[in-house]
Amino acid sequence: MSVKKICIVVTARPSYSRIKTALTAIKNHPKLELQLVVAGSALLGRYGNAVDFIEKDGFKIAEKVFMVLEGENPTSMAKTTGLGVMELANVFYRLQPDAVVTIADRFETIATSIAASYQNIPLIHLQGGEVTGNIDEKVRHANTKLADLHLVASEDAKERVIKMGENPEMVFNTGCPSIDLANEIRNNPTLDFDPIKKYGGVGSAINWKDGYIVVMQHPVTTEYKSARKDVEETLKAVSDLNMPTFWFWPNVDAGSDGTSSGIRSFREINKPENIHFFKNMEPNDFLKLLVNSKCLIGNSSVGIRECSYLGVPVVNIGTRQNRRKRGSNVIDTVYNQQKIVKSIKDRITSSTIVSENIYGDGASGQKIANILADIKLPFHKTIMY
Repeated sequence: MSVKKICIVVTARPSYSRIKTALTAIKNHPKLELQLVVAGSALLGRYGNAVDFIEKDGFKIAEKVFMVLEGENPTSMAKTTGLGVMELANVFYRLQPDAVVTIADRFETIATSIAASYQNIPLIHLQGGEVTGNIDEKVRHANTKLADLHLVASEDAKERVIKMGENPEMVFNTGCPSIDLANEIRNNPTLDFDPIKKYGGVGSAINWKDGYIVVMQHPVTTEYKSARKDVEETLKAVSDLNMPTFWFWPNVDAGSDGTSSGIRSFREINKPENIHFFKNMEPNDFLKLLVNSKCLIGNSSVGIRECSYLGVPVVNIGTRQNRRKRGSNVIDTVYNQQKIVKSIKDRITSSTIVSENIYGDGASGQKIANILADIKLPFHKTIMY
């Protein structure tokens, strides 16, 4: 029996939770061999050292690719992507995989797609077909057009990928593997650790046991110049509410230096006693923190995906998740202190929020492994329509 070598490239903190259960299923499948490559900000301490959690979970890393350039602006994003193409091309040449997997829509994922496609290696794209309206959407759709097999997270996304001209026989709605983790947490939601004792972080030792909110706000790459001003509105709103708050550091995108400097400046000048800051957490711990919270605030896709499944109230701020299919748990608002406060109060007191299975049923990882094991993977295609 021949074994397929499946090379998966994880380039950032959120990508790990988007693929973790699929990594396990591929690793354990008798017809598949996992080749795990960790790259980009997933290797960097200032963005949470996702690689440490990956290794702690028992995954063997085949290659590490350091490719992030300083700057957190559009030019550094473009150069990081270019460096990623060069480095990943060498990695794929050495590993000789039977297929390469690129995940979702972060700017550097296009480097994975180019490096594989140009070497005639079958490319598999996870979570294509979604819309958001910024640079992520361009990257996501570009990955789709370079990919040979599409494993999408919703029926809405599946229909969109087929409308883009992809062969319907190569488009599968597997759901998102992050929902597998959310399913585990929904069945065992107890917050069985002290977040501050386990992860440290920075800021006041808040009294979170009587209720808390969580904030995760990233810059929008097409609006990066306003990143600092945007995060300051959220900081003022959360400070005004004076509720215990766990706040997470932004991703490495254009504008993240503005978001980070805004947080640091506000922390130094105002010394908020209700906010504690973290860089990262293990995926399961993060979901436990969310499911036990009163509300998630910011613009992370976790509010759209996992929180919808878990029934966690969400205040989504700004345009970063524009047009992405969402559940009744989400309310949208703009970067305005008073409107953010009003939206948070609305979500916390709402009694109409229910769990919804928009992005999967909790079995995505195994579905992905089974498809990869059984399907014949081409390395070229033609437009169907």
